[in-house]
Amino acid sequence: MTASGHRSEHNIEFSKPLAAHETPIPGVVLYDLPVHGDNRGWFKENWQREKMLALGLPDFGPVQNNISFNEKAGTTRGIHAEPWDKYVSVATGRIFGAWVDLREGSTFGAVFTAELDPSKAIFIPRGVGNAFQTLEDGTAYTYLVNDHWSAAAQSQYTFLNLADEAAAIEWPIPLEQAELSDKDRAHPSLADVTPMAPRKILVLGADGQLGKALRKTYDGDANVEFAARAEFNLTDPASYASRNWKSYSTIINAAAYTAVDKAETPEGRRAAWAINVTAVARLARVAVEHGLTLVHVSSDYVFDGTAEVHDEDEPFSPLGVYGQTKAAGDAVVSVVPRHYIVRTSWVIGEGNNFVRTMAALAAKGVKPSVVNDQVGRLSFTDDIAAGIRHLLDTEQPFGIYNLSSDGEPRSWADIAKDVYRLSGHREDEVSGVTTEEYFRGKHAAPRPLVSTFTTAKLAGTGFGVQDMGERLADYLGGRA
Repeated sequence: MTASGHRSEHNIEFSKPLAAHETPIPGVVLYDLPVHGDNRGWFKENWQREKMLALGLPDFGPVQNNISFNEKAGTTRGIHAEPWDKYVSVATGRIFGAWVDLREGSTFGAVFTAELDPSKAIFIPRGVGNAFQTLEDGTAYTYLVNDHWSAAAQSQYTFLNLADEAAAIEWPIPLEQAELSDKDRAHPSLADVTPMAPRKILVLGADGQLGKALRKTYDGDANVEFAARAEFNLTDPASYASRNWKSYSTIINAAAYTAVDKAETPEGRRAAWAINVTAVARLARVAVEHGLTLVHVSSDYVFDGTAEVHDEDEPFSPLGVYGQTKAAGDAVVSVVPRHYIVRTSWVIGEGNNFVRTMAALAAKGVKPSVVNDQVGRLSFTDDIAAGIRHLLDTEQPFGIYNLSSDGEPRSWADIAKDVYRLSGHREDEVSGVTTEEYFRGKHAAPRPLVSTFTTAKLAGTGFGVQDMGERLADYLGGRA
């Protein structure tokens, strides 16, 4: 037929719109590619990033293009699961493709088969076994991958026998009559295959308040790796160079310089910029180079506290060095394609913190003066950790999310009174004082007077934002 028809003499389907089709294997997507032909031949856009992203193809960042030319029909290759994503198409000829899920999980062993000619392509995620059999002489099979081949990478392949009875692939040309290598004949059966584990999540700052909460949240998950400062020093370039970043999918940066007042000193200023900005820039570069998701924890100190409530779109207006470094870190992370900035306020977790200090003072009979003109809500580290996991597990859109408790905003003095009451003491043992009065004569950083966040964006993702009063009672009761 001519270009106005539906198929050419080589059975290439013309004038079919670009479309995506889900398959029984999660993440494996079959595509119809428009092919434009005339008396000279045909043309197609084999991979067009903008259009593919619009159809839901991951922005997988291909770095290498390979072509397998096969002289004879019946040439059969596979089944190989590689540690990278692959986008497969055909330049000339036709293939029968077979794909088997060899990833760790509930769909291990699932099979999908399809015939591909130049009018079709398929996306194969990392860990899904790939195989094909040529149906015509002179078939050129081509594929994009998002990592460079190396001998070391080949050692991470997972293989499956082409004739495996559990997969039960119905090859158009029987394998006894097909052209295949001795290696492909000798691959193990499905029962003997070790599933390919997913890439890991790396938690940095695992010895801090949030790091400890993340340990509890991911307790027992073998695919989450925790690194305290002894295992990963954020300010040491050697820590970055020695890490095999290809084995990770996500970095959660739970580390930060948080000594707000000390940051105003020359020594503290240098340390704050080194940890909150320079180290974050290094992590951002790693995330961009390796296509990782970067989770970064931000602070209410990126604002000056003049707004009645802070949403995710408010421009930066930090008052002191600590806030300036956190704002700079946020700006760096925002250019990483795959990022979550989780903005918190008044963090309470395991270890020394305001709530524990007030409870200890109440037990000693101390009657403290507490700041009463700074208003906001507490953020409990267990909730922050759960929120981070929720964003990752449910694959929410990348961007900034405020994460704090909900409920009526309170001053530090109000919260101190709540602690006293919940601890069995009288609220009037706590007296209020302004920020200016409290810090008079002391070396202190400027602080925002309003730290109240909107939490509607996070709640809209299905995450249960909890009431601050209830969470405080849980925390003091030892149940947080």
